Amino acid sequence: MIQEEILKTLHNFQDIPYRDFQSALIPNIKKERFIGVRTPQLRLLAKDYAKREDIGAFLSSLPHSTFDENQLHAFILSEMKDFDVCIRELQNFLPYIDNWATCDQLSPKVFRKHKAELLMYIDRFLSSDHPYTVRFGIGMLMQHFSDEDFSPAYPEKVCRVCSDDYYVRMMTAWYFATLLAKQYDAVLPYLLKHRLDTWTHNKALQKAIESRRITDEQKAFLKTLKRKST
Repeated sequence: MIQEEILKTLHNFQDIPYRDFQSALIPNIKKERFIGVRTPQLRLLAKDYAKREDIGAFLSSLPHSTFDENQLHAFILSEMKDFDVCIRELQNFLPYIDNWATCDQLSPKVFRKHKAELLMYIDRFLSSDHPYTVRFGIGMLMQHFSDEDFSPAYPEKVCRVCSDDYYVRMMTAWYFATLLAKQYDAVLPYLLKHRLDTWTHNKALQKAIESRRITDEQKAFLKTLKRKST
């Protein structure tokens, strides 16, 4: 079975020091679930496995037992060329994502050519009860709809996300910091009017001030917007 083949292959590329390093960065996943395959190797494997006719058996064998299988799964989806197949498999996989790394590294290339279709699913992602599905939705808005495809309606969607989850709030902060670099005038009112909770507001400011894409003048002003924690 392809599932057994993949697991054996992953163990063949195991790097113990890297496993230990990686597990420390993702503390919510038990260390024994990490095999320790480096990301470039996983991406190479994904390119090959994505071409296999029997890859569906692996994609449907959820939940996976290891972090590395989840990573490989994400990279396989990222290689898919058919939008309809990709979005179907994506929706099957999203509820099983349990960490920020897999969430953030899942980025299907086919979405670049199907932004209008992707946008139809964004609201569904943002309204999910699963934090990493919400984080993924915000990430897709940031990645694909921050430049020429930007609309003022998009930060409003993110602002309305209600979640106390750390990883959702962190992605929200990252999103607004990115838009301060790309759509400064459009998103500044969200900070001026205190539309975000205090923690997310201040974290967005911090990330923006650290960005090289924001002018010194803008940074000086943003520093004055920091709010005191209550």
